[in-house]
Amino acid sequence: MAAAELERLRMAGAGMAIAVLTSGGDAQGMNAAVRAVTRMGIYVGAKVFLIYEGYEGLVEGGDNIKQANWLSVSNIIQLGGTVIGSARCKAFTTRAGRLRAARNLVEHGITNLCVIGGDGSLTGADIFRSEWAGLLDELVREGQISEEVARKNCRLNIVGLVGSIDNDFCGTDMTIGTDSALHRIMEVVDAITTTAQSHQRTFVLEVMGRHCGYLALVSGLASGADWLFIPESPPEDGWEDLMCERLGETRSRGSRLNIIIIAEGAIDRSGKPITSNYVKDLVVQRLGFDTRVTVLGHVQRGGTPSAFDRVLSSKMGMEAVMALLEATPDTPACVVSLSGNQSVRLPLMECVQVTKDVQKAMDEKRFEEAIQLRGRSFENNWNIYKLLAHQKPAQEKSPFSMAILNVGAPAAGMNAAVRSAVRIGICQGHTIYVVSDGFEGLAKGQVREVGWHDVAGWLGRGGSMLGTKRTLPKTCMEKIVENVRKFNIQGLLVIGGFEAYEGVLQLVEARGQYEELCIVMCVIPATISNNVPGTDFSLGSDTAVNAAMESCDRIKQSASGTKRRVFIVETMGGYCGYLSTVTGIAVGADAAYVYEDPFTIHDLKANVEHLTDKMKTDIQRGLVLRNEKCHEHYTTEFLYNLYSSEGKGIFDCRINVLGHLQQGGAPTPFDRNYGTKLGVKAVLWMSEKLQQVYSKGRVFANSGDTACVIGLRKKVVAFSPVTELKKVTDFEHRLPQEQWWLNLRLMLKMLANYQISLTEYISGQMEHVTRRTLSIEKGF
Repeated sequence: MAAAELERLRMAGAGMAIAVLTSGGDAQGMNAAVRAVTRMGIYVGAKVFLIYEGYEGLVEGGDNIKQANWLSVSNIIQLGGTVIGSARCKAFTTRAGRLRAARNLVEHGITNLCVIGGDGSLTGADIFRSEWAGLLDELVREGQISEEVARKNCRLNIVGLVGSIDNDFCGTDMTIGTDSALHRIMEVVDAITTTAQSHQRTFVLEVMGRHCGYLALVSGLASGADWLFIPESPPEDGWEDLMCERLGETRSRGSRLNIIIIAEGAIDRSGKPITSNYVKDLVVQRLGFDTRVTVLGHVQRGGTPSAFDRVLSSKMGMEAVMALLEATPDTPACVVSLSGNQSVRLPLMECVQVTKDVQKAMDEKRFEEAIQLRGRSFENNWNIYKLLAHQKPAQEKSPFSMAILNVGAPAAGMNAAVRSAVRIGICQGHTIYVVSDGFEGLAKGQVREVGWHDVAGWLGRGGSMLGTKRTLPKTCMEKIVENVRKFNIQGLLVIGGFEAYEGVLQLVEARGQYEELCIVMCVIPATISNNVPGTDFSLGSDTAVNAAMESCDRIKQSASGTKRRVFIVETMGGYCGYLSTVTGIAVGADAAYVYEDPFTIHDLKANVEHLTDKMKTDIQRGLVLRNEKCHEHYTTEFLYNLYSSEGKGIFDCRINVLGHLQQGGAPTPFDRNYGTKLGVKAVLWMSEKLQQVYSKGRVFANSGDTACVIGLRKKVVAFSPVTELKKVTDFEHRLPQEQWWLNLRLMLKMLANYQISLTEYISGQMEHVTRRTLSIEKGF
């Protein structure tokens, strides 16, 4: 592209002035959003202003409104809270306060406002926008501004980003800060679990959620809580007896701990609050269990944001600027939302109205409707929690047996998937076997039947409790067939990476030779590389990104106060660059080299020059990520030598190979929850298929749709036949031929200030929504 055309596109926002503020309660990830709005605004040629202390700063003006440059938001992506401050502001709720705010914006020529906050903050912004013309007329009448100034600033554009740890806003799958809050909760749950098991204790955990039970619900699923209280679904009358009976049963089956999670807004059917102390006293009086209460409080808002929140906020921040850039006089105030893995724009007040409808349904005791209005994801989580926590093993045995095994390298979340698959299988009455050491273990007959309690405590464990190997079936097919026949295995659930997918494909292709392999098979993708066809996300990849991100945060911090330094960091992932790319966005990397985005020595030269220029400013550190197999010749050592040589006298270099730490550690809340849900859905699907192919006392499954990969594709769980996926797989490099996340690479480069045409940026679409659309379409 010609330099003139590139410059024209880069200056698409010339003459615009954009202001960004954070309002209401703080949420981790707000700083990443402020950074993205600021840098994207500057990138398109606009002036960007930071408004300090939220609406209070907007009303007070003066030093609270400051123009930002590129470096104003450097090194803030990893910080919790909001560096530009947030404050409740009574003045802005009055017209007089909004008049002062309008005067302060006009003074700086600002007619585009990005508000990061909850529904109250966003509603305030919409009111401000609707009054804008009247406020300017009043300022003209009072002689505070001229008519010419009023004409120049006649229209105020508003875009909102939802920052709320409660995930209580309808219209987006996730709000900024929710995932990080879940990280804090699970850290506490893991810590409490060890002490509770030591003493055979019961813990009552109170989490935030005055009007929304999302945090309680997901942490309940991710921790395997024995009982859960959320405001959207109060327990039935007589719940005290049922809960105590449930706790007693788990102890009698050998459990050494009980966990009860309660949202701070939990109520009973009559609307009376259910407090953590009431629940504790109940357990002590009825069961005599040693019981403790832990109220998490504002610790849930604290700490560094998770990788998900950093990427989400960055994506939303960039989209917010594009929404302002493309706004017309007819464009309503919009909110940037997440739909699957895509950014979308939704009319702000329609989303606010549906959010209010949820509270109205709860106030009117229409609790089933409230659950539905929260969205498909919330309802799905609630149903799966009830299925796992409140169902008992079936009284009658089914005629079916299933075997579960792990294949490939260990990945966080594998154990959560095994646990839920085992328990839901037992609830269905099936005989459930687990296999040690993957296909090799199946060939050796390392098969054992398991019961409900055999998988207790597995949810928060990293790695693979079953043991896993990379061996493929073709090396031991005869032995596998022999043991499938010996144990009468009619369903095979394989949890693992590319080898799991490839292995099941080999078994399916051998069906013509071995009738014993005409059984139902399902693959749950679990690999840190996220390279299995048929899914957008593999189990373990979220944990791996967070592990790599935390390491890079520490690496960057090590350069504080030292001379200028560039770090070359090598990540795992095989030929798949997902880990490098997403980690790069989460840590604000200067470059991330991956196999899927080919690069030449000219690209490397441009990157080195870019980093050299950057280091001549006040920036003290640079970070370059390299996927382990991104290039045959441009190795990590090569990059180190290149950057060291070209940066001589300006910066020095260091190499860090992250290695297997990316495979270790406790699974993140996402991977625990995702693994739990995939395990349940996979077994329910297999049960249905077994019924369909069962005839005359035997299972015979030979059609393509009886061997599938289960995966999350955009917003829905899909079952894709392995024979169909074969057509879209690059087996040489162990990759799907198309990968959605490659779209994220543009974001990484733009936020690092590389010269890229805006024509490559794909804007989110403005969608019209209804109450039904919002409630049904929200998430997995």
